Order: sequence, then C-alpha cells, then structure tokens
Amino acid sequence: MNDRSRPTGCRRGRRWALVLALVLASGVPPVVGAPEAGKEPPVSDDKLVKTEAEWMKILTPEQYAVLRKKGTESAFRGQFWDHHEPGVYRCSGCGAELFDSRSKFDSGTGWPSFWAPAGPRSVEPVQDHSHGMVRTEVVCRRCGGHLGHLFTDGPRPTGLRYCINSVSLRFEKRPARK
Repeated sequence: MNDRSRPTGCRRGRRWALVLALVLASGVPPVVGAPEAGKEPPVSDDKLVKTEAEWMKILTPEQYAVLRKKGTESAFRGQFWDHHEPGVYRCSGCGAELFDSRSKFDSGTGWPSFWAPAGPRSVEPVQDHSHGMVRTEVVCRRCGGHLGHLFTDGPRPTGLRYCINSVSLRFEKRPARK
C-alpha cells in the first residue's frame, strides 16, 4: 500500500506527529516570562506515581474518568472553555504547571485551547490509536494524567492547538501588578 492509497487520517496522523516532533525539537520558548516576585516555586519534575486506588481517593469521579481513564468531557460544558482571567493552569491531578493564560485562545471547539505549554517539560505528547484514528494525546509529564489532544490547526506562532479538558486543569490567578 503506497502513501497515496492510505486513508487520509493516517497521513494526517503522521504529519501531526512530525510537526509535533519538529516543534519540540526546535525548543519553542515557554510562554511564561521570568518568575514573578513572591511566586510559589514550581512543582518538582519528579514523576508522581500512585496506585489506581490512591487516584480514586484524591480525584473527583469526573477527574478520574478523564485523567486516569482517558475520557473526554462534553464540549462547551467545562469550567475553562470560556475563561479569560490572567494566570496559570495546573494539572488537577498533581499541581504541575501546564499552560499559561497568555497562550490560551478561542478555538471555537468548546474546550480550553492553548498554542503552547507553559514550558518544554510541562506536557508530553503520546501517539493515540483509539477510536480508529491516529492522534497525538497530551499528558501531564509529571503524573501521566490525560489532558486532551494536540492538533496542527492552531494560531501562530506555533500553529498548534492543545485541546484540553477543563476537568484536567485547575486555575491559579496571576496576582495583580501594583
């Protein structure tokens, strides 16, 4: 089977994976600037490992279904799809900093969308073969929690759209500048 006879989704999946690899290899700078005075230190880079029973105790049923079982919340229903306050979005499972509000944009999809993670070690792409298609899943690099998916139809400067479930996030408001 040559490349032209493959279903379109297969070619797109490879193209997305290639674009993702190129962007990650290019070292796109993090969206956030220098740490602000008095800001709490970032969460450790150490991997967080818990049993499924431990996750069930600390997560709500909705968080568990998405973060640990790779579910998806309904579009236009999550807390952050139309949220516009300045601040940082953290993993609701482990507290790791994932996205900055300065990279958030309205994609019209009904899920929070970002054009870049907060830093190069915030999230991790994983090839996803579920539901009969090839996609790029986005997981928290620290706890491995499912966040959403990555698409190549985002705005400049990256052209990427990190489509993230609200239930996978918790928001930390940025203090007002004096």
